[in-house]
This record gives sequence, C-alpha cells and structure tokens, in this order.
Amino acid sequence: MSYIVSARKYRPQRFSEVVGQEHVSLTLKKELQTDHLAHAFLFCGPRGVGKTTCARILAKALNCTNLTEDFEPCGKCNSCTSFQDNASFNIIELDAASNNSVEHIRALVEQVRFQPQQGQYKVFIIDEVHMLSTSAFNAFLKTLEEPPPYAVFILATTEKHKILPTILSRCQVFDFKRITVQAIVKHLQGICEAEKIKADREALHIIAQKADGALRDALSIFDRVVSSAGKKLTYEAVVSNLNILDYEYYFKVTDALLVQDMPTVMLLFEEVLYNGFDGDVFINGLAEHFRNLLLCKHKELGKLVEAGEDLRKRYEEQAAKAPKSFLLTALNLCNDCDINYKMARNKRLHVEMYLIKMCHIGMAVKLATNPPQQPVPEKKTPELTSPAGKAAPAASPKIAEEKQQPLPPSENEAPVEPSEHIAEESTSETSPAVDIAKEAEPEKVEIPEEKPAAPKRKLRKPSNGLVSGITSLEDIEKEVDHEEKLASQREAKLSPEDFQEQWKAYKEQVTSSSVKAILNNAEARLEGTKVCITVSSSLAENAIKQETKLMDFLRENLHAPMLSLDIKVDPGKQANEKRPPRPLTDSEKYQQMKAVNPLVDELRKQLDLRFKD
Repeated sequence: MSYIVSARKYRPQRFSEVVGQEHVSLTLKKELQTDHLAHAFLFCGPRGVGKTTCARILAKALNCTNLTEDFEPCGKCNSCTSFQDNASFNIIELDAASNNSVEHIRALVEQVRFQPQQGQYKVFIIDEVHMLSTSAFNAFLKTLEEPPPYAVFILATTEKHKILPTILSRCQVFDFKRITVQAIVKHLQGICEAEKIKADREALHIIAQKADGALRDALSIFDRVVSSAGKKLTYEAVVSNLNILDYEYYFKVTDALLVQDMPTVMLLFEEVLYNGFDGDVFINGLAEHFRNLLLCKHKELGKLVEAGEDLRKRYEEQAAKAPKSFLLTALNLCNDCDINYKMARNKRLHVEMYLIKMCHIGMAVKLATNPPQQPVPEKKTPELTSPAGKAAPAASPKIAEEKQQPLPPSENEAPVEPSEHIAEESTSETSPAVDIAKEAEPEKVEIPEEKPAAPKRKLRKPSNGLVSGITSLEDIEKEVDHEEKLASQREAKLSPEDFQEQWKAYKEQVTSSSVKAILNNAEARLEGTKVCITVSSSLAENAIKQETKLMDFLRENLHAPMLSLDIKVDPGKQANEKRPPRPLTDSEKYQQMKAVNPLVDELRKQLDLRFKD
C-alpha cells in the first residue's frame, strides 16, 4: 500500500512550515539561537494544531549537527535522517494513553540514566500526558525536577486542567491556538497545487469551517472529498459529501422573511427536513447567517465573516436590504429557539412557530415605532368663552335641576341652615365678576365619584347643599355609639345552644382521627364573644391552635366575626378522663368465674387442672 494520507505526507519538517503557530515557532527558534533551553516543555492546545509536530521538530533541532542560518533542522545529517527513518536512539516517543502506569514511568526513568550514544541531548516526547495516573505523576516528579543535563522532556496534552500543578510548575508551558479558516484554506491550496487538484475556494472554505480549527481534521476531510469527487473539488460536491446544509437556503429564507412571505419560508424548512437535517441544525445555521449579515453592515467588521470573497459580496448585498432592527430581533428569536429546542416535544412545530414570528418582525417594529393614533374623544362640556366673546349657552335643565334639589337630611342629623352673614353677602354683592361666575357655573359638569369596593363610612353633608370641609365631633361620637349598639345587639343574639350545635357539627366533619379525639375530650363553652376551650395537655392545645378552620367555621355559621379563641390547659382533667379497662390475667378471670359459680373450683380439682406460670 503506497498511498499516504495528506496529514502524514505533508507533515511539517521545519518550524517555518508549521501552520498558525508562529508565536511558538519563533520562541523555540530564539531559544535555540541563544542556547536558553528549558529542560522540560509542555505543549497545550486543541487536537490537530501541531503540538506533536513542533515537539518532533524541536527534538530534531536539538541534535542536528548542521543547523541552518535561521536555526532550522537541516534534515540531511545522520541525526535528522535516523529520526526520519524511526531509527534514532536519542529521541524516545511515549504514548501516555496506553503507558500510564507507574511501571511504565519507572522504565522511562531508567532510560534517562543512560547518556545518548550520539548527539548532545536525549529527548523524551510524552504525548497525551494528562492520561497518566496520579501515582505515575508522582513517580515522575523527581526526575522532571532535576533531570540530567543531557535529558529534555517534551510533554503534549489537550487537557491542561488535568495536569498536576506540581508538573506545570516544572515545565515551560506553550499554549497552541486554533488555526484560522484562512490559514487552513491557504495550506489546502498549496496541497491542491502539489497534487494538481482543481478546487473552488468556497469548497475549501467549507472544509476549513468543518475542521473547527484543527488542520489534521481538515486534511482528513480533504482526503475523503478528493476520494469521492476526484481531481475537481466543487462547492456542491463538498456540501453533498459532508452532508452540510447549503447556505443558499439561508439566503432564500432571509429574502422571504424580509417580504413577510410565510409560505415560502415554511416550504424551504420542509425541504431542509426532507433532506435529513434536524431543526436545530437549521436554526443554528440561520443564526450564523444573521450574524454575518449584521457584521457586514459595518465595513470594519467585515473581516470577522469567515467566507470567500464572492460569498462575502452576497452577504453585503443582502445586509444592505435587511434593517438592523430586523437582524437583531431575528437573532434573538433564533437564540430563544435554540435554547428551548431540547425541551420541546414537537420540535418541528417549535421551529415553525419561531419562523412565523420572524415573518412578522417588520410589522411588529412598525407598530412599536409608530403606534396607531387613538381617536380624540369628543368634549362633552362646551368650552368657556372669554368675557369679550359670545355668552356661554345656558346649562342643560337636568343639571340645573340636580343643583337646585337639596340633599335629603339624614335620620340622625337636623338640617343645617346657612348663617345670616352668608345670606346677606349673597344678596347684597352683585359685581360683574360674580355675574360671570354665575353664568359660567352651570357649565361645570360634576364627575361622579367612583363607588368603593367595600362599604365605607360616608361624610354627611348639610341639607342646604353647602359642602362642609370637616365633620363635626358630635357626628363622629354618634356614629361610634351607633356601631357599639349594633355590636352589643349581635353579641346578645349569640346563644350557648347555637354554639354547642355548631361545635358538634364541626367535630363531625373533622377527618383526622387524632384531632377528632382531642375535640371530643375538650370542654368548650361560650363566654360573650370568647370561645373558651379547656384541654388536658399542651399537646392538645397546640393541635387546636393549628386547626385554623375551627374559628372560621364558627364565625361564619354563628354570624359573629368578632369571636376570639381562649384555650386553657387543665392537668386535672386528664386524671378525670375515662381510661380503657386494663385487660385481666388468666388468674383474675378464674377468680371472677369462681365468684359467680363456686362449682367451677370443684371441677378444677376433679380434673386436676393448674395455671401455667
């Protein structure tokens, strides 16, 4: 089998060939240049970003006898060629995922004791070091802290948080970052030129986005698509092979949403489901599309859109049609739909409801910015005219009659007559201002007061139509006396017989057997407006206090809302309570039978019967 996958065939052999990790490559080359090398390195980062590749390049550079001017391994000396042929005794690679026990680490420590046969350093590369057990880490600590001068350890891991802090403090840590889409596309274009493959830039963009920042994954996807589509990679072939939802759906759905074409949106979503895609995949892709449109509305943010030049132009054209308010609201709806998607039972209907809401975003925004004007209500009262203008029309006869009719006097109050001083002023003064006020007075329409929900004490008004500002003290005293009389009449109507009847009725409707037993043993009586209950223990007292329905029942059925509860504990009552008789023993039963019929004792003697102890 002569075929070699692209990840191995095009694996970088120099620091300059490493994609997207310039900050690591430059630092390592500077250390080689100044001879400031640490004895232990820790490479951290996601999968497929070049951690092991950089470790192998650094190992070659440490023992290379003919470094280039920019401190890259030459690849031609005996050390470099032996490592490339997997025949080097100075570079030892260990997979910690399968060699994670204490015994494996102790064997590694034994190899550290031996100096390199050729070259200056003995390099140990431990991949996936976070898979080591805690005991293996502890066995490795001493050697990692004080290694021989010829030993260099290069550790690589994808999960830095699982490494013990004691290990982290002994290593020089390098954090690898995810590779950008543009860097992956550029690397794939170089491979296409070397392999003589014609590939659309949009197709390579889809592969790079699918890789999620991992170059090794991108190369694996690239090999799979090339095996399927041949030497010509098109956007359609990549989308079909990777089972990715085409972005054309998102452009069509957005155009339909902008014109509130709900049938087109529903049919497009049906086509997406028919092609085998889930609703959450569609809604997340639509949210990403809205995000790109929102970014394209600002020229300085266009670089954040990970797309080719042709696709970016389409984003800019559609972004010019879509208002910013529409995009923000649609993004919010997509986010809510994605959050609640897992909890929805009918997931298709769940997505369709949010798509329908998006169709009406424009209408909702218009209503929010320009609310419909409410019709101005017609004025029921005519406007007052100035003294120089026309005279105001006379008031309606109904209003005049209502003002002329005096209020009927109350039963407890005598009609109050106006004072002579007020009468004299009203008859004697006839100034023009008073005449204008009199003419304008009928125009005023009194607004009826709102009726209160509960009956409240009303302020009595004098019968002559004058409103009194303050109620007299005598009226207040009369009302208080009247209420006290009513309370005494209600108290007099309460009878002990009615109370005992309602007490018995409540005991019959109680469902709890323990509460019913306590109420049956308690003594209840009525003393005025106080319900006095005597019980035998504090336990019974607490049980009755917790029975809040008791007083509500008595107040409602006796029509006495002023009833109060008073519970007293009488320990002597417990002694007077009838207790169940103690069960008799066999001997006591025999003595009772003997007292009734003495012949029973003779029968016992004849049969020679005895009682068991």
